[in-house]
Amino acid sequence: MVCAVTQHTPPKRVAIVGAGMVGLATAWFLQEEGVEVTVLDRTGVAAGSSWGNAGWLTPGLATPLPEPAVLKYGIRAVVSPASPVYVPISTNRRLLSFLVRFARNSTMPRWRQAMSALVPINSLALEAFDRLADGGVGGAVHEAHSFIAAYRTPEEREVLLDEIKHIKASGQPLDYDILTGDEARAVEPSLSPAIGAGIRLHGQRYITPSDYVESLAEAVRQRGCRIVSGVQVGTIKDRGTQVQVAGETYDAVVIATGAWLNDLARPFGVSLPVQAGRGYSFTIPIEHVPTGPVYFPAQRVACTPAGDRLRVAGMMEFRPADAALDTRRIEAIVDAARPLLRGAELGSRRDEWVGARPCTPDGLPLIGATKSPRVFVAGGHGMWGITLGPATGDLLARAMLTGATPAELRPFAPLR
Repeated sequence: MVCAVTQHTPPKRVAIVGAGMVGLATAWFLQEEGVEVTVLDRTGVAAGSSWGNAGWLTPGLATPLPEPAVLKYGIRAVVSPASPVYVPISTNRRLLSFLVRFARNSTMPRWRQAMSALVPINSLALEAFDRLADGGVGGAVHEAHSFIAAYRTPEEREVLLDEIKHIKASGQPLDYDILTGDEARAVEPSLSPAIGAGIRLHGQRYITPSDYVESLAEAVRQRGCRIVSGVQVGTIKDRGTQVQVAGETYDAVVIATGAWLNDLARPFGVSLPVQAGRGYSFTIPIEHVPTGPVYFPAQRVACTPAGDRLRVAGMMEFRPADAALDTRRIEAIVDAARPLLRGAELGSRRDEWVGARPCTPDGLPLIGATKSPRVFVAGGHGMWGITLGPATGDLLARAMLTGATPAELRPFAPLR
């Protein structure tokens, strides 16, 4: 008996739901192959977690969020509003189920397995940004000539040094120097005298996310993409040969809605939960704007140059994606950063923001086809949606056009 081979027909018209970094990068790479793309978003370009995050392009640090260190916080820590990882006491079954699965994945064997899965896509991250630049995307991408992880004591620094050993053992390169406090301040004068140890990372970059994503949106518009804001996509209907999205028909659709991904993807077999891990940020004036990112790992506070100001970001808050900004989290970041920065005017904050990072319980994104060959998802990157957004778009576009899953995407199967 001879089995018929189904020939793959590449889509000619694609709808993308979500105008953040991942959705727009997917649009750009589909356009590279002549696909007509429409992007729909309930709010607008970069309105979600793409807007105010730290903007690091750090494939060297793109690691699974569930890690053994998370479990060391303990119950008292995670329910404290001042904790860098905050989980409010809740009876929400979906959240509790997510947290149980997250905890099960926060072991070293599972971290190693997830880290090995991330290494191949991490290796493509910066190259994908280069391809966007070569193709006319005008957003500024800055080389991080100085990228300092700063600590009060050498003992605190051992946590990251140990993690770097595991990162490198997984096959991911990461070059660094070990610094004393004085050496760290010589590189970065914005560090206060409280800093007694540091690590200088090499080969990383950074952007201002809102500016970059806006320029990416402009690039896809100039190629003929419609970006339609104010569209709440309630359902996607698979009609057998096409899909119906917001009253129009397309050959395929990509769901790139971040922390809201499950709402549209669940009917197509995507059962792995995507939970909002909310992060906060604000910008401040500072006497000496750093020449690159500054990271305080013990406090989980990330600082990035933002023009003539400094963006200060932090917190991992497991609450509903649409919950209002909680000023207690802003104050917790301020209290953590105050003794560590020199010349920082933390009382002159602007741009206070909260965004919902889309987190999965195993720390790996969801990228690829669902049970419908016309419905794809791209999300669940946790803290690394900016870093991995362009590489995700490139690989997903390739999968959609060829019908074959690139090896780099196999660990991220949405139906796993």
